[in-house]
Amino acid sequence: MRAHLYLRASTKDQDAHRAEAQLDTFAHDKGLTVVDKYLENISGTHLERPELMRLLDAAESGDVLLVEAVDRLSRLSLADWAKLKRMIEDKGLRLVVVDLPTSHESMADGLTGSILGIINGMLVDLMATMARQDQEKRVERIKQGLERKRAADPEWKPAGRTRNKDTHAAVIKHLSNGTLSMEEVAKVAGCGVATVYRIKREMGEATNA
Repeated sequence: MRAHLYLRASTKDQDAHRAEAQLDTFAHDKGLTVVDKYLENISGTHLERPELMRLLDAAESGDVLLVEAVDRLSRLSLADWAKLKRMIEDKGLRLVVVDLPTSHESMADGLTGSILGIINGMLVDLMATMARQDQEKRVERIKQGLERKRAADPEWKPAGRTRNKDTHAAVIKHLSNGTLSMEEVAKVAGCGVATVYRIKREMGEATNA
C-alpha cells in the first residue's frame, strides 16, 4: 500500500522534519511504501496549505495519508475541517495517525476494517475539535497576558518583529503582476509561502473594504 507522509510545523523556528524518522519507521513496520513526503511550516488553522494541497492532488484512491498526530493535519474550524475531510474522502484516501491506534487497524479490508474505520472517524473528529480548542485557548491566554501588561504599564509595547517593508512591497508587486505562483513569489521575495498567503489575504480585504 502506498503512503504519503505529511509533516507540518507552525513556524519557521520549529522543525517540520522532527517526526520524519518516526513516520518512516512506522511505514516500514506496517509494510507501507512511502512514495512522497510533504513538509511545510504553516499554521494548522489554515485550510489552504500548499504542500497539503499538493499531496491531495498527487495521491490516488486507496493510498494512505500518514501523519504523526491529528493536530499536525488540523487545527481548523469545524467548517474547514469538514471541507478537508470531504477532500480526503473524495480522493479515496485512508487517513492513518501514528498516535491513534484505531487508525492503524482501519487499513484492514473487510468488515473489521469498515467497523474500525467508522470508530476511527469519530475519534479523529474528536481530536480535531480538541486541537482547535487548544489553539483557541492558547490565543486567548496570549491576549489576556498582553492585556495585563498594558494595564500594568500603559506605555508598554510588545517587542514583536517589525514587518520588512521591502519584502512586503516585493510580494505585493509580484502578486499584482499575476505571473508567478505563490511558491515562486515567496522564493523571489525571500520569504515564506505563509507570508505570501497572508499578504494576499490582506490585499483582498483591502480591496473589499
